[in-house]
Amino acid sequence: MMVVGLAMLSWAGWAVDEDESLPAYTDGGADTCMRCHGDEDSAHLMAIFDGPHGVMADSRTPFGGSQCEACHGPGGDHAGRVGFGRERPPMPAFGPNAPWSEQRENEICLGCHRESSHRFWEGGTHQQQEVGCADCHQSHTRRDPVTVQSTQANICLDCHIEQRAEVNRAFAHPIRHGEMTCTDCHQPHGAPNEAMLASPTINQNCFKCHAEKRGPFLWEHAPVTEDCTLCHRTHGSNNPGLLTRRAPLLCQQCHSRVGHPSIGRTANDLPSGSPSSFLLSGSCLSCHSQVHGSNHPSGATLNR
Repeated sequence: MMVVGLAMLSWAGWAVDEDESLPAYTDGGADTCMRCHGDEDSAHLMAIFDGPHGVMADSRTPFGGSQCEACHGPGGDHAGRVGFGRERPPMPAFGPNAPWSEQRENEICLGCHRESSHRFWEGGTHQQQEVGCADCHQSHTRRDPVTVQSTQANICLDCHIEQRAEVNRAFAHPIRHGEMTCTDCHQPHGAPNEAMLASPTINQNCFKCHAEKRGPFLWEHAPVTEDCTLCHRTHGSNNPGLLTRRAPLLCQQCHSRVGHPSIGRTANDLPSGSPSSFLLSGSCLSCHSQVHGSNHPSGATLNR
């Protein structure tokens, strides 16, 4: 597939310093590039024409302007004649041995993608950790895998290995099944709150899906209104309900065992510790089933 058109001499993706000299742009734009990169070895690059970056009719896209050089930088030196035995100069950005820094490459992307969801990129966790746009995103594809629900998590979990282990535990959010994405809860381009959450607080994040736990309730359970992660692991757990510990141990972190049955009956029927058969099945939840809160007039103990 050939693209006809001259490369534009202006490049909106990067503001060039006045004292900085850049190589010249090519005369043929993408046509020049595809003289070498249009073979079978570069077939994977052709998918850009099926994606949003390759729409020539849209002036907002790279191919509506300087085409390949809109992102990769001026390629006059790279595409020019090279003397025998000399190495071909690399493209300025996004390629093997590219001389431009990752920060400068990010600015190329942000030249077009500086909408509201990217406004906290500067100073954000990923930016401070020197994560590049190209580390997560693929431009030469019909659909960027990080924007597809079924494939996004694989990209995030390549770096977040602790979370990879958690989402593969016995009880977890359905991330590994492709039914939920990391961006359902997190804003990877930066956010003004902890863990780059998509909502201001962890509870508001959880309530987007678990609205029945939001309340307000007549009888509230204090940890619920404070922080969901006091009892739950957000990415996954080996305990039912993504609990940090199994009941009654979880409940007994706050509630004293004094004067209340706290140990289930065993074959030996423990002589001490107030053994109770009510703790055999759902443990504390056998009686206190409304742990997130109750609106029942007699539900002060969260048992109805």
